[in-house]
Amino acid sequence: MIFNAVTAVLIIPITAAALLAMLPGYRIGARLNVLATLLTLLAALSLFYDRPQPGPYLLVDDLNVVFIVLTTFVGFTTSVFSASYIGHELESGRLKPSFLRFYHAMYQVLMFAMNLALVANNIGVMWVAIEIATLTTVLMVGIYRTHEALEAAWKYFILGSVGIALALFGTILVYMAALPVFGEGLDAMVWTVLITRAAAFDPALLNVAFVFLLLGYGTKVGLAPLHAWLPDAHAEGPTPISAVLSGLLLNVALYALLRFKMLLAVNPVAIAPGSLMVTMGLISVVFASFMLFRRRDIKRMFAYSSIEHMGIIVFAFGMGGPLANFAGLLHMTMHSLTKSAIFFAVGHIAQVKGTQRIADMGGLTETNPVLGWGLVLGVVAIAGLPPLGIFMSEFLVVTSTFAREPLLAIILVFGILLALAALFLRLNTICFGEPRGPVAKSDASYVPMFAHLALVFMAGIYMPPALVAWFQNVAKLLG
Repeated sequence: MIFNAVTAVLIIPITAAALLAMLPGYRIGARLNVLATLLTLLAALSLFYDRPQPGPYLLVDDLNVVFIVLTTFVGFTTSVFSASYIGHELESGRLKPSFLRFYHAMYQVLMFAMNLALVANNIGVMWVAIEIATLTTVLMVGIYRTHEALEAAWKYFILGSVGIALALFGTILVYMAALPVFGEGLDAMVWTVLITRAAAFDPALLNVAFVFLLLGYGTKVGLAPLHAWLPDAHAEGPTPISAVLSGLLLNVALYALLRFKMLLAVNPVAIAPGSLMVTMGLISVVFASFMLFRRRDIKRMFAYSSIEHMGIIVFAFGMGGPLANFAGLLHMTMHSLTKSAIFFAVGHIAQVKGTQRIADMGGLTETNPVLGWGLVLGVVAIAGLPPLGIFMSEFLVVTSTFAREPLLAIILVFGILLALAALFLRLNTICFGEPRGPVAKSDASYVPMFAHLALVFMAGIYMPPALVAWFQNVAKLLG
């Protein structure tokens, strides 16, 4: 294999995983974890300037560069947050040194699997990569070895396996649709080859394939009613994994779905996949917004917030068109940055308070002002208030929908406003009022949290023309 920027985003994390599995010390392991994710990020950034020609297995284009850079950036900042977070878990006795070796090695395997899924030009390799990412996160969710953590990991494994099996069946059907055109062999699974002749595929097979793919990868995206694994995985696993799940892994499954949506769009006789995506997106938004009112665990609450926002993103891509696709890309980027920042704050808040129960928190802006106000800023951003970036993306989604389907826009706005009310109701309990629970100090690194929030704020005020042009080009590719 020729070593270039594409292979570097794969070789660096898998090599680091092998090294981290052998290193005994926590501190050197945490530092190597940060270094490896930084090098992977630098390799990903170089793809802007050096893109190898697509081969039968690896591909870099304008669409997956968005996902690769976002994934490696959030992977890097999460590794920085993880270093102080996991150190506290070791000191408190929740994790043993041997578990930390496993944790850091699995973190790099997860980065490898997500990057492989994003750069794969072969639809079979993409499925395998998402399966590896699923199994890796299952192991990490259960790392605390408590009854609740093992139950959450088992539920994630069962539901994730069902979803990935449905996605496999959909992938096989796409291959069967391509057989009469390309014959047996590799070409019938290479995405850049498939897209050139997708118009000649059997539309009936493509239609059935997309239904299975939507259900399969939709389970990984966390769309309702396929979402049941997500709140448990967030609540019981280490907080850095919650940040990666919400900020990155859901996006990887969404990316796979978008690739297949582009195939159907080329075939004039196949069903329009947009209506299915719009329906599941709206169901997710409204369902998750109601469920936010009933959450008593802070990490479960933000897990349902992730379901809501993934619903908005899938809805936007389902609506299609240049403006809605642009809004979907922007919302995906802003959600990844904001939700990971929120989980950075939540992780250290749970350590300071010794609990994840919302009722046992209170007055956080008085007892821990930096963490408290950091969480306030994060919730203001994720709720979609101006002038932050999510306000811009939600505004574009809503206005583009009003212009085409006013009734759908009304349902969407209802769900967004309902979620806003629920989040601020809980925020008032956590951050304001009489202080409750322990009044401990945190030695956390606040740089990742405020770096993400600064980027989200800047995107709401000003987006560089080059970034806008790039997103517009990707929006056109999506059709």
